[in-house]
Amino acid sequence: MAGKKALSLTIKDTQTLLSAYMPMLERGGLFVPTQERYGLGQEVYLFLTLPEENERFSVTGQVVWVSPPGVTGHRVPGIGIHFSADDQAVRDHIESLLAGKLNRDAPTYTL
Repeated sequence: MAGKKALSLTIKDTQTLLSAYMPMLERGGLFVPTQERYGLGQEVYLFLTLPEENERFSVTGQVVWVSPPGVTGHRVPGIGIHFSADDQAVRDHIESLLAGKLNRDAPTYTL
């Protein structure tokens, strides 16, 4: 599990982005569905495409949440990635896309 890995995530709509976004993290973050195993603290690269956009963002972060394959309930296997300090612009952009929706009690992939 050690070492850096690259992931790609395309989020098709705002509702999915809202479910994947992790605003409780200091620098923001995203839940990324995956069947691969990752360890907490592992550094990853994420190539991210947001709803209705063609630009692909490159984000670096650390794994802070793990829902392993075989997780029970209605959870999706995957990892939560805490953005690095260098990715503030991506966080700001995501929060602008989700303006007015972040404080709702919508279900998320993590909490």
